[in-house]
Amino acid sequence: MNAATFFARWRVRLGYPLAIVVLALARPTPRSILAGAVVGAIGLLVRALAAGHLHKQEVLTMTGPYAYTRNPLYFGSAILTLGAAVAMYSWLSAAVLCAYFALFYSIVMRREEQELRLQHRGAFDDYAKAVPLFLPRLTPAKLAAGAAGSFSLAQYEKNREYRAVIGFLLLLGVLLVIWRLRLA
Repeated sequence: MNAATFFARWRVRLGYPLAIVVLALARPTPRSILAGAVVGAIGLLVRALAAGHLHKQEVLTMTGPYAYTRNPLYFGSAILTLGAAVAMYSWLSAAVLCAYFALFYSIVMRREEQELRLQHRGAFDDYAKAVPLFLPRLTPAKLAAGAAGSFSLAQYEKNREYRAVIGFLLLLGVLLVIWRLRLA
């Protein structure tokens, strides 16, 4: 197993022990939790829009947020990570979270890019020339015909994106418990 495959397979599983570490370092306050929830909600919205457009393994998705960045799910996850860091109110937690995200997801994005290039060939190359890997364009790319598609709640559900919402709400709940325990 090469490094890219390892990171792709283990990014979520290794996130659990990481969560324990960053939660142990967290010093949340009601204000930080609220601010983090607002930032995280933006990340969840980006992820939801992306998931509602994404047809994994079926077509090269180039509509909605995919016309701005080739990785809107990961861009939304980065915003979500920032929201978690703000809610935790700990520079050390923020540094660990951001380092984890940067390490794992930069490798995963490149691996997935290789897979898409193999699967979609020239269409992906044209798409990659027009749309940046991670940081979004300010305007949607004008892409080739056949790239039409719209948001679908059924697709959002099929991609099980609701799990990100549940996970983030659980994190905020845990941070509230940590804050209350620190008061005691």
